[in-house]
Amino acid sequence: MCGGAGCGLLVFTPLAGGPRWLLLAGAALVGLGLLSVFLEIGRPLRAANVLRHPGRSWMTREAMVAPLLFAVVAAAAFGASPAPWLSALVVLAALAFVYCQGRMLQAAKGIPAWREPLTVPLIVATGLAEGGGLWLLLVSASAGPASLLPWLAFALILAARFALWLSWRRRLRAAPRALAAIDRAGHAFKAASLLPLAMALWAVIAPPPPAAAIALQVLAGGLALAGGLWFKFTLVTRGA
Repeated sequence: MCGGAGCGLLVFTPLAGGPRWLLLAGAALVGLGLLSVFLEIGRPLRAANVLRHPGRSWMTREAMVAPLLFAVVAAAAFGASPAPWLSALVVLAALAFVYCQGRMLQAAKGIPAWREPLTVPLIVATGLAEGGGLWLLLVSASAGPASLLPWLAFALILAARFALWLSWRRRLRAAPRALAAIDRAGHAFKAASLLPLAMALWAVIAPPPPAAAIALQVLAGGLALAGGLWFKFTLVTRGA
């Protein structure tokens, strides 16, 4: 949950703009996710073994991407003037990390709700939508109303997330209990995609006054973030 949302924020911030501390917030979320995984390991001192299988383990590849991600974020956040190529590296490293997360789920062939190939783009799109929602929330508190471009990007990724979820659900073949849990979460997920999408289109077509625009950002961003987190929580803890 934290890794996807953090990577989404790290993709959204260089593209949409905003203060550089947003990069640190995204990296902190990724770090919190990795720390959570470390704390749930039965033998934490053996965690370094995850680095032993880069040729066949997406968890290993994720662990190898993480130091690169933190390094480029630190360079972009603390550098005197972040160069465009450095911002591009942040985006690429964040996309690689969340892609590894999706592939880890899809590689669990014994779990029908995870092994569907569309799980990978769905997880990536969900993380990006969460990051966009988090960006809207944080920017509304520090920099005021968002401009047209972030709203457009937010609307596009929400539409992609919703379309991927529909296709993924239609193709899914799982046990009845798993499907029931996924469908229960799906009601909230669909609402948390379509309502923010409608708000984003409103902000693009007929921009409201600044005070209303900030309220719209908070509501749309919060819904998109909460819906994605709830879906991933249900997919991992109930869909399995």
